[in-house]
Amino acid sequence: MNKFFTLLALVFLLSKASLAQTQTIVSFASFGQEEDEAIYGMSGASLFYFKIPPQNQINGSKLVLRFEPSQALIKENSFINVIINDKPVYSSRLSKDSIQTLVLNLSKEDLSPGRFLKIQVKTLLTITDDICKDLDNPAMWLKVKKDSYLSLVKDAKGGLDNVNISNCFDTKRAIVYPAEPSLNDLKAVAWAYARLKKATNKPIFVFEQGKVPDSVKNYIMVGNMGSLPEDKKSLIREVSAQSGEGLLYLSKSMTTVTDTITEKVNQKGKLVDVKRVASENVAGEILFVTGGDEEGYLKAVTTLGNVNILNSSFGNYLIINHAENTFIKTIDENRSKITLKQVGGSSDFLSGVGSLKNAYTFKNSDFSFTPKEVEIRFIGNYSGLNPGDRGYFNIYLNGLLISSEKLDASGKLNTSVTINRYQHHKYNRLESEFRFFPANGQCKNSFINFFGEVDVDKSYLESKNPFISSALSFYQYPEAFNLGTTKIVVSKSIAKFTAGALGEIIYELNNNINPNNFPEFAYSEGFPEGDLKKNNIIALLAKEDPMLKQFKSAPIQFDQKFTLYNADNRSTPVYSVAQSDSVSSGLAQIFYGTSNNATLVLVATGPDAHKSDAFLNVSKSITEQLSTLSSNVCVTDVNSNKYLFNINKSSDNLEYTETKSPLTQFWEKYNLYILLGILLLILLSFLYVRSRVQRSQELYND
Repeated sequence: MNKFFTLLALVFLLSKASLAQTQTIVSFASFGQEEDEAIYGMSGASLFYFKIPPQNQINGSKLVLRFEPSQALIKENSFINVIINDKPVYSSRLSKDSIQTLVLNLSKEDLSPGRFLKIQVKTLLTITDDICKDLDNPAMWLKVKKDSYLSLVKDAKGGLDNVNISNCFDTKRAIVYPAEPSLNDLKAVAWAYARLKKATNKPIFVFEQGKVPDSVKNYIMVGNMGSLPEDKKSLIREVSAQSGEGLLYLSKSMTTVTDTITEKVNQKGKLVDVKRVASENVAGEILFVTGGDEEGYLKAVTTLGNVNILNSSFGNYLIINHAENTFIKTIDENRSKITLKQVGGSSDFLSGVGSLKNAYTFKNSDFSFTPKEVEIRFIGNYSGLNPGDRGYFNIYLNGLLISSEKLDASGKLNTSVTINRYQHHKYNRLESEFRFFPANGQCKNSFINFFGEVDVDKSYLESKNPFISSALSFYQYPEAFNLGTTKIVVSKSIAKFTAGALGEIIYELNNNINPNNFPEFAYSEGFPEGDLKKNNIIALLAKEDPMLKQFKSAPIQFDQKFTLYNADNRSTPVYSVAQSDSVSSGLAQIFYGTSNNATLVLVATGPDAHKSDAFLNVSKSITEQLSTLSSNVCVTDVNSNKYLFNINKSSDNLEYTETKSPLTQFWEKYNLYILLGILLLILLSFLYVRSRVQRSQELYND
């Protein structure tokens, strides 16, 4: 009997150990929640959306919430409520701990369609026994910590049975392409990169064939069937692409890997990195984007830009006989008017006293052109005010109050405010606020009496006038390329270094509510000069490419040696042709072409080993939240420092050195030393003459 119980205990311990080994801890920070989420006010809420990878099971997984309440709260009269997938799962008073931890078991009923985990944290906080005094007390807050986490159960088979083409993009972070890529290869990398970036906020890596780290086992491989390595080509089974056919094929396998791994382990309520040597089964996934020939390969690449096809491909392979990117046309074709629902807003029913807020985000590229002015209109309903009640509807843009309107007994909301180009940025946060105070401070009897709701289907943002300037700037990128045909031109000599940058560009061109910008790709060699005038141009060129001479209206002419200086410190050059061969730099300039067509030119200099990073850094820098409306030249260095310039004919921070005579260049280089020498000669001459005069006086006196 003792042996039986000993065996039973051993089985139990082994099963517990096995379970522990299949747990993966994923913090909120790794999901993109980089800061603690603060919930303000007496009655507040915060919403989290996390997509659960298909490799994990939700049954048996856990949600571990860590939260920090304000120390000014009366804890026994303050409450926290957790709602998962719109169903209440936990309610409790706050304890007296400064940081509190809550562990909740998860099940498949907690997942919404698309394997999203929707978590809502609601609070009801108290500081005093007088509710009216608590309404605007700034000490009313609770923070959901960024080190809260999900403890997810790994599928015993790596979850491969649940992975298909439609959901495999969510976990991939790398793209592999041929060492000598063709235009179709570059196009494939760009569209694959854009698709991955829409699925994650984590870095995406691009590797040449043969340079993929051993640790990377989940990636996209692009290339014509003839260019795929033999060991990878052998993974494509069950199906083969014929001439003229494209193929998307998902290869899945399990391998045993022994390595030193770093895991986040919960130790005394804190996540700690722990290293250990372990052998584990690792799922390997490769999504091949290929074709029976170049024609078929191009069809597969075209399919990468069609989200509708990708999202409905639930198998492991897709044969493509015909491919096109034709999207349903919207009523408002030029996207000058967009609803709050189109930018991700939802109609939330708000009730209570004090501040009741909703937040929305929008960006300039959501419109078909850079707006000069934007009309913001809110339409909704609220409970009509009784005599003596005070109510307001406030609108905030990027943290600043831009409109405030009194509420009345009608219960109908229809208000608007127009903002100019100096008030809105490339990326904007818009907030609406119902603010209600009952008559005579009777707060306790009014909690359920006031409600408000913004109708996101009827509320809208409208740009009536495009922002037009004599010179194009990065503030107008990428909207300047929305109208007309865009062609991407690449120097053949540096094509292999442009893959990541092309992905960033394709992503930005389609980072809006109706992505439909499918540029054509071409090499700069033999590119028709007439096409430079008929199309919008995005060029990634070598410094020596002759095409640079054709951009006569560019802020900087590359056929001459030049130096760029910082406007605040002209003594130190930021970029010069003389140093560009040894220092890795990326340079971008945006301008109108000879036919008023939008043109963006990117150049990378320095050793080949760093050119990919140089192109990638500068392509990212021009999309960031810029503080100026007139920057048309951007320089980035190897340390990811960014310098913005507004270059025009009268600029004093651009200097062409070849236009100066050798004597002028010598003078500018050594003028300080020459002047010091002259001053020294004058001083010595003065001392010599003075000594001679003194000696003469002494002789005369003698």
